[in-house]
Amino acid sequence: MTKEAKQLAGLIAGLRESLDEIHKERAGAKLSGAEMGLLDERRNNLLLTIAALNDRLSAVQGLINLGRPHIIRVH
Repeated sequence: MTKEAKQLAGLIAGLRESLDEIHKERAGAKLSGAEMGLLDERRNNLLLTIAALNDRLSAVQGLINLGRPHIIRVH
């Protein structure tokens, strides 16, 4: 894997750990409705970010499989 693919995989793993921490925090503590709402919002944002990074990782891996290790930057 290229450097970018390794970085993406590491970032995704870290975000999944954060997601697990949110689930534990939500299940373990007695929270107000507002606090639960904030945790739900953070969870949703993490899920969207993880999905986007998974798409990016898939694209990078596809380029590697095609023999094109140079990633075209999209802004």
